[in-house]
Amino acid sequence: MDSRAFTKLIEFLEKVLAIKGSIAHGSEESENWWVKFTIDTTHHLAWHTVQELGHVLNYLSLEERLPTSFYPVSPPPYMNGGPNDFLSWVIECENTEFRPGTCAEWLEGRLPRPVNDTSMWEID
Repeated sequence: MDSRAFTKLIEFLEKVLAIKGSIAHGSEESENWWVKFTIDTTHHLAWHTVQELGHVLNYLSLEERLPTSFYPVSPPPYMNGGPNDFLSWVIECENTEFRPGTCAEWLEGRLPRPVNDTSMWEID
């Protein structure tokens, strides 16, 4: 899959306030694709971010599930120097027809808007 296919998704994820650093991406010959990033666990919206992404990407509803998985990945704890140093998050898709740009559209439509406005993430 051409790297340009990831542009819209990466640009969207870069706006999410608790996501920090670079965003890696890739695909397999079968066109399965993934993006990998870090969530700043000290950010006050970190776990809200995990909940929002998990809800949309893993289990939006019984009738409307996306072909994506969102989950944490880490090297063994004894190698990583602490709980926050090497924890990463992955969005993975095994459906060749569901492209990264489509994933971005689903996230844009369901996460707080605008996604880079802290006040929109606050829960009353």
